[in-house]
Amino acid sequence: MAIDGIEAPPSPSQSPSHGGQPRHFYVAVDRLQFKMETLVDLLALAGRRTCLPMVVCCTSRDELDAVCSAASNLCYISFSALYSDLAEAERTLVLEKFRQAAMSWNQKVKAQSGEDIETETDEHKSHMIVVTDTCLPLLSSGESPISARVLINYELPTKKEMYMRRMATCLAPDGIVINMVVGGEVVTLKTIEESSGLTIVEMPINISEIL
Repeated sequence: MAIDGIEAPPSPSQSPSHGGQPRHFYVAVDRLQFKMETLVDLLALAGRRTCLPMVVCCTSRDELDAVCSAASNLCYISFSALYSDLAEAERTLVLEKFRQAAMSWNQKVKAQSGEDIETETDEHKSHMIVVTDTCLPLLSSGESPISARVLINYELPTKKEMYMRRMATCLAPDGIVINMVVGGEVVTLKTIEESSGLTIVEMPINISEIL
């Protein structure tokens, strides 16, 4: 089921403050065939926030490729992919550019006023990385976390350890996690919630309430 009737989010300066803790939400999709459509609808709304840094996590390369193909039509999102056969120099460049985008977002949150600028210029596009679990930033090897404002778990991890690793490597301290769940994955999500001590609630209809 696609997302309908969700208001466009406000500008960063109008966004409500929510302390310094990550917040966790889920979007329940009726059927698997509607999952990608729902993701595109979500990105189409969240991506209109000027310079918003986002990460989409997948468990497989096939799903990563599918997400990249779907997102390629969203002209106001600039995105890159991290996958296993990516050259090391290119991987480093992708991560560094995203970290710079995240820092730019933080600066704009403090300084920007008025309406969001819906434009196709690189300066104002939202920034997104699509990544598989095997290619997450390696903190143990000295790579820094990338501190996205929004982390979307397109494919829900089956274990809490991977859920927590995605958070640790991809999410800003006050960021937002959006989990996409289909059918029986609701049970998996509940297990992760209970075993990790997190509170994961249904995403509100008006996305501006959380961004």
